[in-house]
Amino acid sequence: MNIIKCKNCGQELEITEAIEHQIIEAALVSEREKHRKELDEIQKKADATARTEMETVVKRLQQDAAGEKERNKKLQEQLLELTNELRKARQEKDDAKLEMQKQLVAEESKIREETRKKSDEEHRLKDAEKDKKLQDAIRVNEELRRKLEQGSQQTQGEVLELELEELLGKEFPEDKVTEIKKGERGADVNQTVIDKLGRECGSILWESKNAQWSDGWLKKLREDQRAAKAQLSVLVVANPPDSVETYTYLEGVWVTTRQLVVPLAFALRFDLIHLHQEKLSNVGKNEKMEVLYQYLRSAEFRHRIEAVVEAFNNLQLDIEKEKRWFTVKWARQEKELRKIIDNTHGIYGELQAVTGRELQQIKTLELPSGEDQEEEK
Repeated sequence: MNIIKCKNCGQELEITEAIEHQIIEAALVSEREKHRKELDEIQKKADATARTEMETVVKRLQQDAAGEKERNKKLQEQLLELTNELRKARQEKDDAKLEMQKQLVAEESKIREETRKKSDEEHRLKDAEKDKKLQDAIRVNEELRRKLEQGSQQTQGEVLELELEELLGKEFPEDKVTEIKKGERGADVNQTVIDKLGRECGSILWESKNAQWSDGWLKKLREDQRAAKAQLSVLVVANPPDSVETYTYLEGVWVTTRQLVVPLAFALRFDLIHLHQEKLSNVGKNEKMEVLYQYLRSAEFRHRIEAVVEAFNNLQLDIEKEKRWFTVKWARQEKELRKIIDNTHGIYGELQAVTGRELQQIKTLELPSGEDQEEEK
């Protein structure tokens, strides 16, 4: 058998089959070439048609775009025109509104000005009326204040007089402390000093003042002292002069404050009793009386009085401090003692309750019975 290999496909064939195969191959090649040419023709025609259609579509799109651009341009022009008209209308409206507001403001300003003028006039009249009432009230208030001050000073002066009389009477119950009645010429209080034997040793004239210091008080009190024939005179002031810090002897008158009345009274009273005893022991000895009189007017006597008053004042302050300290101490101790007693009673009662009153009784912790009361009596 004659076999050959196909040069195209490499398949081994017989010669007859190879020839047949070659013929078929040639035919297939011819058909492929023809088919390819037809495809090329169809492709060329399709490309031409597509190009033509594409150009047509592009031209149409370009025309549509140009028309759309033209329409957009017209619309933009119309929109711009409409916007201008709207802006113009809004501007006219705003101008009209502004003009109306100006008119309203002008009318309002006019009305406000008229109202202000009317209100100012009314206020001016009311202010004038108020000023007049205020001036009248101030005048009345000033008169009342002056009367009240006069009454207050008078009342305070009377209170100071009563306090002075009560203080002297309390501190010196053996003396005769008498009030000089209102309307009578003289000072406020007259203190007749009486010693332990009941003998009158002299008198001290007391005057109290609750106003601003006046030098005329000294002259008046000296005249009252001469009229009352008192050995000493004391002026008690609420507002002493700047030179007086505690007490002093001015122009024949002792001047002091309310706080130092008692110490000064003790010192003056002591000297009056001492001078009276000296006088009794030296009756008929005028020269000694003159010495005593000079002694009373001497600086030594004044210094001794001041020393006695200062010592008495310091002693009184110490006594007051000790009294307050012991009062606090006794109150604290009494409170603690009360706690001890209460707790003791509480323990005793609780034990009686627990033991059923079998606990031996403690009489000091029990309520007293009738027999116990009799025994206590």
